[in-house]
Amino acid sequence: MTWKREVACDESGSDGENLTGGNTDVFAHASVRLSVESAAGHVQEIRDRIRSPAEEYKANHLLREKHRAVLEWLLAPAGPIHGHAHVHLTEKTFFVVDRAVDLLLGESDGDGDTSGEAVTLFREGRRTFGAERWREFLAAANQLLRVRNDGDPQQPVDAFFRSVDSLRRAEPRPPVSGILDRLAATRSRADSYRAVVTGGPTLIPVLNPLLPAIVATAAHWSADGRPVRLVHDRQNMLTPERIAWIEETARRAGAGLDGFRLVVAREDPRVQFADFLAGVARRIASDELNGRGDPVLTALLRPYVDTASVWGDAPSWARLGTAPGSTPVDSGVRSAG
Repeated sequence: MTWKREVACDESGSDGENLTGGNTDVFAHASVRLSVESAAGHVQEIRDRIRSPAEEYKANHLLREKHRAVLEWLLAPAGPIHGHAHVHLTEKTFFVVDRAVDLLLGESDGDGDTSGEAVTLFREGRRTFGAERWREFLAAANQLLRVRNDGDPQQPVDAFFRSVDSLRRAEPRPPVSGILDRLAATRSRADSYRAVVTGGPTLIPVLNPLLPAIVATAAHWSADGRPVRLVHDRQNMLTPERIAWIEETARRAGAGLDGFRLVVAREDPRVQFADFLAGVARRIASDELNGRGDPVLTALLRPYVDTASVWGDAPSWARLGTAPGSTPVDSGVRSAG
């Protein structure tokens, strides 16, 4: 007889739809499989070790240099969450490129696989076009995809295709040149997308990394065929309609998601532990992405990192993960609806 596991989740690094100009460059979604009693005991141990007067502990407490030993204990193979925790990472700028390429170059029926083209454009583009021109393209792609736009409705489309033309004028070599040529011919699809998102409420924002991360989390914990129930920190993005979408999308992806409920984080020590892990993982991954990684902390984090994380930067992924960066399980979030 199969049995259900309950896994608690939380995230770190949410900047809404502003993925190229927000406060963070990495989004982390963490999950832990612990009993309430065990998690409460470990939270108390962290408090006893750190001895901060703060009423609610956060990842920043663990990330302070004076508490380095506590952080290493938390992540270590002999620590309280090893083998009982998981973290899905999203490199935000790559997520933007991946979503833009799929929206504009993917097949209309959703069966086209554009992940390889997104990886190629992202990795080659950064070193081919220079920092300023590449930042302009990323910002334009972000603006094209985001639901909110308080200015001229046509402006995001115009700005994106001006940016594509600017990259084409740099005369990049194949295969990047071919990808850009194909993007330049997709204005009608971009116009149609903007018409959809400005015409009414959007159930699944293309640029929100939380929803596909939750689907990937369900897939990870149910990969052995046993169903999982997710307990998640309460937040505005997780409306009943979106929870229903998560459950249906997980089912279509073959994940054994058998229940999803929201809780107040401070009332569930398991979610507090997921919050610790999400915040710590986001900082460690961001440091690696920006060339200031700590080899000891990165090595301690690596066993927790989802190999299906959405990551485009090859050098940092070689240290963080165990497989080439790619998009997660087919989440269906690549088209607004």
